[in-house]
Amino acid sequence: MAQRDNDIYASTPLHGLIAEEAVALSPDLQRCAGKNGLLLTALSSDMSPSLPLLDHWVRLTVGQGLLYGDVRGRADEPLPFLDESFELVMLRHALEVAPVPRALLDEAVRVLSPGGTLALTGVHPFSLWNPWLRWRRRHAPVSLFSPLVLESWLRVNDLSIERIQRVGRWRPGAAEEWQVTPVLGGGYVLVARKQRHAATPIRLRPRAVAAPVGVGLAPGARRSAA
Repeated sequence: MAQRDNDIYASTPLHGLIAEEAVALSPDLQRCAGKNGLLLTALSSDMSPSLPLLDHWVRLTVGQGLLYGDVRGRADEPLPFLDESFELVMLRHALEVAPVPRALLDEAVRVLSPGGTLALTGVHPFSLWNPWLRWRRRHAPVSLFSPLVLESWLRVNDLSIERIQRVGRWRPGAAEEWQVTPVLGGGYVLVARKQRHAATPIRLRPRAVAAPVGVGLAPGARRSAA
């Protein structure tokens, strides 16, 4: 059932938009390094990007209130991972189908390691893709968020925004010559980085030191024997 609800993301128009988002994100993702990456996606048959500096991916599809893929669970519950487990977390249209989008984003931040990269893509709410997507998913809820709203959420969680960009055609099925529309693009990419923990200086307890015998005496003077 969850796969059927997400079939719209395999449609030709959205497949093209997602491909354009992937091209726009590629330079940022190629620099990501570490042991683990997490892909949260609305696509039932999504593939994680091949990155030379990242060892392993965990893929989870979000659909109809569930998480399925490498692990299974409910999408309205905390992600089943320890804090700061991933050097890269990517949300590919996942917030649009999440039952509680803000909670899923907060969970993505929780499992992201300090210095790690968070990458988000989605349909821009101020585009002609918005009514098209809502009509195609009229029997299932969809949530669209402006990148500026997402930016404010992420800054609260101590993430710095590195890039926000609109990408893709201005409407579903637009002709090839109208593909490059930086202002009216139907999708967006957002790249943020989690702040590293500030080092807390250790306060050392002063240690008593015995004063030398001659402290405080003028040169040539002798301490009284009395």
